[in-house]
Amino acid sequence: MRVRKSQMLKSAPIFAALGDATRLAIVSRLSTEGPLPTIALGKDAQVSRQALTKHLQLLEEIGIVKSERVGRDRRWQIKTQRIEEVRRYLDQISAQWDARVERLRNFVEEGDD
Repeated sequence: MRVRKSQMLKSAPIFAALGDATRLAIVSRLSTEGPLPTIALGKDAQVSRQALTKHLQLLEEIGIVKSERVGRDRRWQIKTQRIEEVRRYLDQISAQWDARVERLRNFVEEGDD
């Protein structure tokens, strides 16, 4: 099982986005606490509301979160489909590494004779 280049290119922006601690914290919080308004996400954030909004917009652009207007604020939630796509990609990579480690183990064990 090989990871297709198209899968890799499709997942790269997500990994890049989650490489930022603030965005990773946002995704983690939305994953555990469910949909939250911007104001609630900003309470524990170490960034300005403007910076938080930019992080959220980037996450929305790459398809990890979605928002809806609620009064003067926005309510944000995880888009599980996009997260599942990335999880499947990571599962494929993991399977490739498992197969390589198994081949190496077999090679080493055969060399001990």
